[in-house]
Amino acid sequence: MPEKKRIAVTVSGIVQGVGFRPFVHRCAEKYGLCGWARNTAAGVALELEGEETALGGFLQELTANPPPLAVIEAVQTAPQKTTAGYTDFTIRKSLAGVHDTMISPDVGTCPDCLRELRDPANRRYRYPFLNCTNCGPRFTITKTVPYDRSNTTMAAFPMCPDCAAEYADIQDRRYHAQPDCCPVCGPRLWFCGADGKEQPGDAIAAAVALLRRGGILAVKGLGGFHLACTLDDPETARILRRRKHRDEKPFALMCPSVAAAKTYCQVSPQEAALLESRRRPIVLLQKRTPGLLPQISENGAIGIMLPYTPLHYLLFDPLPQGGGKKQAAEMPLHSEDFGTIAAQGGAVPPEQADAFSFPALVMTSANLSDCPVITDNAEALEKLAGIADGFLLHNRAIEARCDDSLVRIFEGNPYFLRRSRGYAPQPLFLPFDTSGILALGAEQKASFALGKEHTLFYSQHIGDLKNAETLAHYETQIARFERLFGVAPRRLVCDLHPDYLSSEYAQRLAEKESLPLLPVQHHWAHMASCMADNGLDGGCIGLIWDGTGLGTDGTIWGGEALAGDYTHVARAASLRPILLPGGDRAVREIGRIGFSLARDAGISEASPLPDAEKARLDKLLNAGLNCPSSSGMGRLFDGVYALLTGRLIASYEGQGAVLLEAMAEQSGAKTGTAPFPVEFYWDNALPRWDTRVMLRALWTQKCAGVPPETLAMRFLETLVQVGVKQCCFAREASGFGRVVLSGGVFQNMLLLARLPEALKAQGFTVYHPCRVAANDEGIALGQAAIAAHTAL
Repeated sequence: MPEKKRIAVTVSGIVQGVGFRPFVHRCAEKYGLCGWARNTAAGVALELEGEETALGGFLQELTANPPPLAVIEAVQTAPQKTTAGYTDFTIRKSLAGVHDTMISPDVGTCPDCLRELRDPANRRYRYPFLNCTNCGPRFTITKTVPYDRSNTTMAAFPMCPDCAAEYADIQDRRYHAQPDCCPVCGPRLWFCGADGKEQPGDAIAAAVALLRRGGILAVKGLGGFHLACTLDDPETARILRRRKHRDEKPFALMCPSVAAAKTYCQVSPQEAALLESRRRPIVLLQKRTPGLLPQISENGAIGIMLPYTPLHYLLFDPLPQGGGKKQAAEMPLHSEDFGTIAAQGGAVPPEQADAFSFPALVMTSANLSDCPVITDNAEALEKLAGIADGFLLHNRAIEARCDDSLVRIFEGNPYFLRRSRGYAPQPLFLPFDTSGILALGAEQKASFALGKEHTLFYSQHIGDLKNAETLAHYETQIARFERLFGVAPRRLVCDLHPDYLSSEYAQRLAEKESLPLLPVQHHWAHMASCMADNGLDGGCIGLIWDGTGLGTDGTIWGGEALAGDYTHVARAASLRPILLPGGDRAVREIGRIGFSLARDAGISEASPLPDAEKARLDKLLNAGLNCPSSSGMGRLFDGVYALLTGRLIASYEGQGAVLLEAMAEQSGAKTGTAPFPVEFYWDNALPRWDTRVMLRALWTQKCAGVPPETLAMRFLETLVQVGVKQCCFAREASGFGRVVLSGGVFQNMLLLARLPEALKAQGFTVYHPCRVAANDEGIALGQAAIAAHTAL
């Protein structure tokens, strides 16, 4: 008989809540091994006993064919001196200890669960909380590790005998699925009217009826509430805007299928794959026609997602008719089913009404202005009163609020605008040690990151840190990450701006815990973020274009070319400073920026402001009162948009840039549009782009009757030339040839598609963000990278 051996194995990574122990159990049976496995705070621990060749086959399959949701970071094996005489393989009770594990993101409903949801013979037919090892809630229900039911919000729902039998059956898809439940033992769903009182009957039927009447529905989801309405009457979305005080910022849509999404938008194969992926982000797609659904999005794109929970599917699936229980699975949605919907402004053709509930629903986060998304039933009933006409509620608590992710496809790959549900808290693996680093991000699109060796745990989307509610959410999630991942911060890093709430929090924490604190300049952090995202080390040029960031000279930067690495940086080129009359007020009243630019260029008549307002601002600018100087590229977008269109007010941050891009798309020019003249001048030792030359040319051509759409495209083509020249100045000063692009301006896809090619033509190697967003949400990665290379 071949000699038996025993080994101890520790597997770290995302290996809890993803069916890893059942997978291990099946592998052990396959190779005839005995022993045990259990969750620990470090991951999954195993002891295996059997023949040496069988042990080798097991270890090979462990890493080659793990469950689809697992992410294995490391496998450590240790031979044991003696055998233990195991006679079978068991899964043991989990152990607590030093936290060294990872938590899976929430996962969209898998095909097997969807079939059960739609099968009248299944005991979970139309049950809105069914899940299995391969799908369902994870991050948003987890309180602590190890990932066991008792450590999640599902602890409130003891399993019934049938669910417990599935949970214990190694052959079952729900073997050790912690959120496993059914209508007998799991959470329940109910519907409340506008008065907050629960109504009897089928909650889904009541919700669908409300939506069909043109009502606004509050829906409790995975990471928070949504507000939903139909597209049948454009006025319904406008009512939602008025009630929510969201005047023009785009809404997202949820469609029942990719075919339905194609009614409204162009969908490439890569975009379809992302829509249908288990992560289920909102995917930003180009409209089929530019003016489609203006009540949803005033620009040329719409964010669309597919259902990602059983509850979402039930809102779209046909309601059972009488006793017949017609299955939704029998009525697949094809693009031809929706052929006339777009032409009817989103209305459902009567002859198709029995095939689906809705071709699309508006699905926007349920929150009060600038506050975090609501997660609690009582809070929803209180704060959404007067906004929602009905509430679809359940009693599974949300442990962590988590907004929907927002992603585009660029060059065939995901390009993040917001990294949250479906991705967080999956960590970033880095080539340098980040142990003990807490990177606190910036102010807008806030996020944070917590380092542990070569792993950086990146938070979900937090929001703009501009009020006490969002700050409380931010602080709560930092404490939660420390608890989940067993990290006590030893080093803090924050933005250079001392007045950001994140910086103030960092200062308080540093003083309270006697921790070293490293303030990092905003645009250097952007640059380091893109470097770390792409695994770069050594000298690089950072072309960092955004709206606002405090510079080392005390002024506002945002149109910068930097040169350096993780340890030092120098400003190599910029643009002519823009005076912002009224300070932050000018960010909203973009007509003020337009006037400031026109006045500086000697063409005050180009400003659409009334003469009296021009005179008042002229006095303000002459006196230099509350007129900070900014080299922010985002502010230039705002001012140019105001001059092109006569618009004076932006209803949300970055609106001018978004609409200018949409105008340029409507020009019809794909390539070859002539840019405006580009000239630089020297400000001491710093080359600056002279925007006055461009503005005079723009005004001359506008007066000559050139369409604004063409002028918008010429402005973007001019920025391509400006970016190339800035990088050439930086290369001359530093000798570096690698360029990293970062900052919110690089969410402009027309610019992102053109600038890298122009840089490559000049011999540069170009990189853009891949795993985090180019906007300020990606700042924490750069802060952590700089801190990791700085002795504190």
